[in-house]
Amino acid sequence: MARVIVFDASVLIAHLDADDAQHARAEGLLARELESEDFAVNPLTLSEILVVPTREDRLDEVMSRLSDLEVQEIPFPNETATALAQLRVSTRLRMPDCCVLLTARQTSATVASFDDRLMEAADRLGLGTVRT
Repeated sequence: MARVIVFDASVLIAHLDADDAQHARAEGLLARELESEDFAVNPLTLSEILVVPTREDRLDEVMSRLSDLEVQEIPFPNETATALAQLRVSTRLRMPDCCVLLTARQTSATVASFDDRLMEAADRLGLGTVRT
């Protein structure tokens, strides 16, 4: 079974927007990992990614592109509220970042992000990380 990479919004937003300052970095990460990894996001991260495309009437296009990458939406587990509260207290990260950590922990996945604080927290929690 392939390793699973859980993305935060920064990587996929950069991938989807050629004008994003991190676009080349996202493209490099995805190209390097595409053949051997499964990609996943949680519902909150996915909704963050979809805000601008929804506003710009590009939702179908973006959903198609995410489907082409085979990005899976991983639902939150039972007892999500308490797990997220504990992560929020222990990491002092914002809730969307805690959602990424929870999803990675739930699926024994690796975290991919351009956010240094999130990556450091993933390291402290013993989660794998993908750095570019």
